[in-house]
Amino acid sequence: MRVLRRYFTIEICRAVFFVLVAFLALFAFFDMMGEIRSVGRGAWRIEHAFIYVTLGLPAYAYELMPIVALIGTIYVMAQLAARSEFTVMRASSLSMGRAIRLMLPVSIMLVVLTFVIGEFVAPRCSDFAENFKRRIMGAAISSEFRSGLWAKDVIRGSDGKSVSGSRFLNAKKVETDGVLRSLKIYEFDREMQMMAIISSDEARFVGDGRWQLSNVEELRFAPDRSPVGSRQPAMVLGRKFETTTLQSEITPEIMAVLVAEPNKMSAVDLAQFSRHLEDNKQRSERYEIALWTKLLYPLAVFVMMALALPFAYLQSRSGGVSLKIFIGIMIGVSFHLLNNLFSHVGLLNTWPPLATAVTPSACFLLAAISALWWVERH
Repeated sequence: MRVLRRYFTIEICRAVFFVLVAFLALFAFFDMMGEIRSVGRGAWRIEHAFIYVTLGLPAYAYELMPIVALIGTIYVMAQLAARSEFTVMRASSLSMGRAIRLMLPVSIMLVVLTFVIGEFVAPRCSDFAENFKRRIMGAAISSEFRSGLWAKDVIRGSDGKSVSGSRFLNAKKVETDGVLRSLKIYEFDREMQMMAIISSDEARFVGDGRWQLSNVEELRFAPDRSPVGSRQPAMVLGRKFETTTLQSEITPEIMAVLVAEPNKMSAVDLAQFSRHLEDNKQRSERYEIALWTKLLYPLAVFVMMALALPFAYLQSRSGGVSLKIFIGIMIGVSFHLLNNLFSHVGLLNTWPPLATAVTPSACFLLAAISALWWVERH
């Protein structure tokens, strides 16, 4: 049993690695063709495009891992069936349960590898790639937005816990180091009556929830307690400061998250930003769905490998290796499309985030169980 487990592990890992390298080379080629159009703009050169494309490969590896595991395992199972090795194993009392236990160690290893790539490697490489491109080309994070970048914050009371109002921040530019340029702040009380408008040329995060504002202009409105229908003008107090400090729950990481794609963020960042949106009474379903998908997606590797096991029970007359690999590619593409489809449909229909994330994998797991039951019966 130990020899068979080692044999299965080596063969499946070798096939998965080969398929992964082939897919990454294909996607890298397409991305490189797209980046060549930007070569020559500013300081962007061909070597910069090569580094940028290379840094995007871990994100592709994470997305492709279930499909790669499926195709690689189908290739190994089909080869074992074609060489009658699996028939010999079955004749030597290899049951379905034992075959699943043989594949379990390599599937757990691939699940852990997928989680590590998706949680630690891919998000950091993607962030570094975007910052690298902006730094070379001299662009800011929010340069593509006409009105800048918006964020909502809460105003805490003197006790630091109670909410006394809300605050909206608008930055025309967000530099790669987290500095906000041309910042405007609109403060409202609990009844959504405007209390102040604050303008600042620059805002730097100094830690502990504090921003240091430079060249500040503040317009603060006194509460309007005049009778209804009165023409008495509201009291406005204008002040200017060279520097001042703003206490806020907004951090540079949150500002960067606002322009990041949820599927490229880590689970920790998604959880923190979802909590921030809930505290500010904003919709967080998109990020909650992305969070549950991030947590459950590595388990799809196990589902795909279970779906590949029945191919070992098909004899050569049921189709060659190439046909089985083609079927595996179609199954993998269907899983990827269904996963993305449910993310959008669940967001539109306000389905529970956990149900939205788990449904595609559950459907394919049921298909794998059905296929295993069928081959066991026949």
